[in-house]
Amino acid sequence: MIGSLLGSLDYPTYQVFLAVGVAALVTGLAMPPFIRLMRHEGVGQQIRADGPQRHLVKQGTPTMGGIIILAGVLVSVALVAEWTPALVLAVAAMLVTGSLGLLDDIESVAHGRSLGLTPSQKMAGLVLISVVFCLVAVNVCGIDPSVRFPGGFAIDLGVLASSFEVGGATVSVPWLYVLFTFLLMAGLSNAVNLTDGLDGLAGGCTMVVMLFMAMVAFRCEELPLAIFAGAIAGACVGFLWHNCYPASIFMGDTGSLALGAAFAALAILTKTEVTSLIMGGLFVFEALSVMIQVTSFKLTGRRVFLMTPIHHHFEQKGWAETKVVIRFWIVTAALAALGFALYFQLG
Repeated sequence: MIGSLLGSLDYPTYQVFLAVGVAALVTGLAMPPFIRLMRHEGVGQQIRADGPQRHLVKQGTPTMGGIIILAGVLVSVALVAEWTPALVLAVAAMLVTGSLGLLDDIESVAHGRSLGLTPSQKMAGLVLISVVFCLVAVNVCGIDPSVRFPGGFAIDLGVLASSFEVGGATVSVPWLYVLFTFLLMAGLSNAVNLTDGLDGLAGGCTMVVMLFMAMVAFRCEELPLAIFAGAIAGACVGFLWHNCYPASIFMGDTGSLALGAAFAALAILTKTEVTSLIMGGLFVFEALSVMIQVTSFKLTGRRVFLMTPIHHHFEQKGWAETKVVIRFWIVTAALAALGFALYFQLG
């Protein structure tokens, strides 16, 4: 059976769909024993006291489901994809950022609070990850340090660059693109993390976006990256079976930070940084809603939204949790389709 499945790997589209299926199956089947383990060990989510009161019943729900999501992606990619430098880099970015999230989750559970690592500790980790990622992408994978916009307009962020000799090799450091990569990777990681506040919200939105990113990578003739994106979408499907309302497990920062970093990595490696921000526009607005709320309150003492991130605003307006989640999935699908359409206008 397995031999017949793998025997059809000469067909690129089949490989992507197989990656989706394998990741969904592995994640879906591995999650129940992981949930039982987390319950046995007493590893549960800590709920913010200042969040919606209806969420207090979720206190103690098993967390760190991101571990199984990442495992599902790894198994699927290992079975289906051919390892290229770009794929290795994307997978490494996901795993290292996921490890940072895992430390945050462990810290949160160990101290019995909703906050784990301090913001400065998280930021230091994301700075290191994004800088290394950018330098490898440019110097090993040959990524052009520029940002392309729909309509053919592009900005060269490699104009301010330095070169260093390291072990007999010349390493180029495009300073502006390094900064841009940090903003994109840290921004998307934290944006997906902020979106992970309702049952099925972050997982469902990521699933939709990754299906479109798989199509982008496929059209860029980056089949291994298309398989990687498809595997992430499939892993999210397997996770959603257990994370849909009422959730039996949460992905934790292990999952949300890793998925955001994987999204940013795919955007950079396929040179779709701008259109990817449109595809993931819901994540962007979730983060912006928090920034707007904090800025408004500090400057005027008034709040723009009833509660942030924005999904809590709609909960406070009386929307059921499932209603918010499904409508946000719909918005994500619309934005992803718009971003995919604009992708064809890139120069």
